[in-house]
Amino acid sequence: MASAMFDLAIIGGGINGCSIARDAAGRGLSVYLCERDDLAAGTSSRSTKLVHGGLRYLEHYEFRMVREALAERETLLSIAPHIIWPLRFVLPHQKGLRPAWLLRLGLFLYDHLGGRKILPATKTLDLRSDSAGVPLKAGFGVAFEYSDCWVEDSRLVVLNAMDARDRGATIETRSRLVSADRGPNNWTLRIEDARTGRCKELSAGTLVNTAGPWVADVLMHTIRSNAAAKVRLVQGSHIVVPKLFDHDRCYIFQNGDGRIVFAIPYEGEFTLIGTTDQDYVGDPAAVAATRHEIAYLCSAASDYFEKPVLERDVVWTYSGVRPLYDDGASKAQEITRDYVLKLDAPVGSAPLLSVFGGKITTARRLAEDVLATLDGHLPEPDANRAGWTATSALPGGDFAPDRFDDTVTELQRRYPFLAPLLARRLVRAYGTRAFDIVEGARSMADLGRAFGAGLTEAELSYLARHEWAETAEDVVWRRTKLGLRMSEAEIAAVDAWFGDRIAGDATARAIA
Repeated sequence: MASAMFDLAIIGGGINGCSIARDAAGRGLSVYLCERDDLAAGTSSRSTKLVHGGLRYLEHYEFRMVREALAERETLLSIAPHIIWPLRFVLPHQKGLRPAWLLRLGLFLYDHLGGRKILPATKTLDLRSDSAGVPLKAGFGVAFEYSDCWVEDSRLVVLNAMDARDRGATIETRSRLVSADRGPNNWTLRIEDARTGRCKELSAGTLVNTAGPWVADVLMHTIRSNAAAKVRLVQGSHIVVPKLFDHDRCYIFQNGDGRIVFAIPYEGEFTLIGTTDQDYVGDPAAVAATRHEIAYLCSAASDYFEKPVLERDVVWTYSGVRPLYDDGASKAQEITRDYVLKLDAPVGSAPLLSVFGGKITTARRLAEDVLATLDGHLPEPDANRAGWTATSALPGGDFAPDRFDDTVTELQRRYPFLAPLLARRLVRAYGTRAFDIVEGARSMADLGRAFGAGLTEAELSYLARHEWAETAEDVVWRRTKLGLRMSEAEIAAVDAWFGDRIAGDATARAIA
């Protein structure tokens, strides 16, 4: 049987791969993306959850990257206002570290580099009278408050994949690239289904390697390319503790080693603290926060908060591996966070493009750069669609950023049995598609079995049908963070539900 033929094949279902798939599909190209695990199973679900310019990158003179990222904040806010929203960050001035004049200069640049229109400007706070000073140690007098945005990182990945699929892309999870053979006009790919072990072949005119921390491994062992694989793996870990303050602003703390640490309101009842920067060696799938990192983050936060943050307070940790382009920097925290695209397209061979580095914030722009770099190697895309992703809402995001509360109110008006917190959570996760989840229901009982923390069978069914969810981990730690509120038994019940569903599907196929 002849294999399927695509214009573009993408290896890796993180934020970069799914953003490229969305942009390319929207321009009329035929797109295939495979991910060996779940979407955003790696680095893309283990970030600090910020859409930000990167204030500290100004110290390393990365003005182009910061300018691009600052502009992207408001672009992303406008196309995904359900999963992205503005936050104010409080930066206390710490005597003996960066001087106040330098902080003011950096924040002046931060306010003006990116063409800010929606987000409010920087202002100076008196911590002795402002509520932001209440949870801090005595002695902090002045702070600077500026704007960035929060993002539900793994949901941003899934929504890009959904939009790509809606525009014709083929997105396959639990599908591993076994081999890639290069011909003069196309690649022949062998893909293994992790569920069944069965393999299939398909062809693509161009191959894009967005395998994240595995980008070099794919180059050297799967594609067997001679292209350079200059990647440096850097581990970043976070801790979650019961909430440390009652207001809705975040903190950015300077440390004596030159690093910064964020303390961010998280999931209503918690505070997220991170991140670390250290070189990583080993299998990225096995990364976990080390005792040293946990102690470091607790100590960094305790230098500022009146109530010490102790290791016994930590209720959850997560850790990711950033696949940064190795620019020869001596320290992990000094390596560029900018993305680097490497095109390998010798005459008479199908092209290969590998992506190194990048940030959640700039993934949409990265996708545009990928397609520009591949200009001449792909079938002529729809020229009128260049830049389309900046103005087209992601699934569920078809409302103005200032209409979030109105959307929650409308959901409750139509479905008054929904508790206020549940209605708000559903709109935060799914936007206007929350209405699809509860459509036709007249009571909570109509949403099916309740698994705990407000998770219902109706929501699980939606995630399984539309968002590639296949396990409890996919749901409670990536598409939601309900794992923080659910017991082990409740999570096991979700896994059993998926097991029954998969078994039922297999039986139906066998009968057919």
